[in-house]
Amino acid sequence: MSNDARWALGLCMALFGLAGLFIASRAADATFYWTGLALSLACTLFILNLIRIAFDEAEGRPRQRDQAVPYVLLGVALASILFHALSPWWWSPIASNWHYIDDTISLTFWITGIVFAAVLVFVAYCVFRFRHREGRRAEYEPESTRLELILAIGTAVGVAAMLAPGLVVWSRFITAPAEAVEVEAVGQQWSWNFRLAGQDGRLGTTDVREVRPVGNPLGVSPDDPHGQDDIVVEAADLHLLLGRPVRLQLRAIDVLHSFYVPEFRAKMDLVPGMVTQLWFTPTRTGRFQILCAELCGFGHPDMRGWVVVDDERDYRTWLGAQQTFAQRANPSLAASTRGTAGEPGRPDGGPPHPAH
Repeated sequence: MSNDARWALGLCMALFGLAGLFIASRAADATFYWTGLALSLACTLFILNLIRIAFDEAEGRPRQRDQAVPYVLLGVALASILFHALSPWWWSPIASNWHYIDDTISLTFWITGIVFAAVLVFVAYCVFRFRHREGRRAEYEPESTRLELILAIGTAVGVAAMLAPGLVVWSRFITAPAEAVEVEAVGQQWSWNFRLAGQDGRLGTTDVREVRPVGNPLGVSPDDPHGQDDIVVEAADLHLLLGRPVRLQLRAIDVLHSFYVPEFRAKMDLVPGMVTQLWFTPTRTGRFQILCAELCGFGHPDMRGWVVVDDERDYRTWLGAQQTFAQRANPSLAASTRGTAGEPGRPDGGPPHPAH
């Protein structure tokens, strides 16, 4: 590298170092403060290394280019750990009972993070320990049964430690409790529709041949008596009662979709011709966005909806303003019974659950 190029590179590093100090001085939280200081320190060390190289060249000392590689690898490992610990880009505060999913993700991060750091440290050690030296000759050892056993057993234990908690949580995730109220979410390019079980506590059957853009967008079978009292929510917010378990059934009318509410830690694919399910219990009131997490066409980014978690009074107010399938199919019936949609009952047909 020429002196002019070295001066230009040093000037750029100096500017980056000043930018790091500026970020640290204006930081509103600890994350950006330490990020700015780390950037300034890295630039300072880089400039000092340029100065060392210049003195070595001036004195005729041989340059050892490979000595920087182990330190770069160690720096990458350290920076990755710090970024994980200090990053402000983390999951949103949980609003359901699925803290098990957070625990599983944290365990996965710990295992993969330890392995990642260990591999980088090992590679850095090998690069430094077995670097080229005059008069030394490399040894070739194509096989090592002991090393292969250690790697195979260690990898198997690590993979099992990551998979086992996930399988346990998955079993809980799709096995709803008996007292859960039934709710259906239907994805269609590019909107969300919903259906709540009526006072009989059962959702009526559906048939894709009954789907009508106007009048029956969910394809509820008109001949099924259990579907007459189902509450249909078309392209509007879904309201749920705080503390009540919800068994969510998922269908797709046209193509693949995916139901995802980050705060609920709830995510499940919607497959045409199948009914998938999950369950959760809302643990705090609020308005939470539903995202489609499966590329479903041109309008995919706009396929969003909202889940509103209410206390008992607000939930009953919203529920009283909704229409059942029978009321939507018969406008005259809807006019005479407006505001009389009953609260969803128990799956066994019993009376509604009390609010928690």
